[in-house]
Amino acid sequence: MRALTRDARRARRILPSQAQLLEGDVTNPDALAEAVNDVEAIVFTHGASGSGKTGSRSVDYGAVRAALLALNGRPARIALMTAIGVTNRDGQYNRATEAHDWKRRSERLVRASGLRYTIVRPGWFDYNDEDQHKLNLLQGDRRQAGDPSDGVIARQQIADVLVASLSLDAAIGKTFELVAEKGPAQENLGTLLASLAPDVPGALDAVLDMDNMPRRNEPSHVIDDLQAIGNIAPG
Repeated sequence: MRALTRDARRARRILPSQAQLLEGDVTNPDALAEAVNDVEAIVFTHGASGSGKTGSRSVDYGAVRAALLALNGRPARIALMTAIGVTNRDGQYNRATEAHDWKRRSERLVRASGLRYTIVRPGWFDYNDEDQHKLNLLQGDRRQAGDPSDGVIARQQIADVLVASLSLDAAIGKTFELVAEKGPAQENLGTLLASLAPDVPGALDAVLDMDNMPRRNEPSHVIDDLQAIGNIAPG
């Protein structure tokens, strides 16, 4: 297990002792190249909260872009965490930060990469009650109030789902929102994942998502990235 972290001392208090820690910044291509060297799987849990539009582009999107380019076609299983409401382009939060747009573009890079992937869009971290651990996997990203009414989930459960997805065939090619309801957590995540619809092969967006980010209107450098990472034809 290898972890790229901004603060190795803090991470050492949290991660298992056998974890290899690399201290660096996800916006640094050299750090990412070292982090993904010889790996079999990558879990993305990064975020640019509080960094505005520049941070959303360089962190939320840039880290995924740099890591996929660093893989240079080598196979690796991907688990990417974005956010519930990621397709909501008109809300105040996205207008101020463009975080949803850049997270969604990072999802598109992963789908275009041709790698085996799972994309998890969690609800609000740690807003769940003590008896609220029953997992609910949603698709279509229709909960867009922009507050905990969209859904809540414990950080530990997010981590558990991301890691488990790396070894479950039922998770391959799936994108879903992850929230918790009252009740105990289910023991068989595979059964929950098997009930989900897979993303359409070759599509940039998740199955059932709203078509509200036309590719023709995307920045040219984003189109260039899709072509470089996924051999996506121009146009």
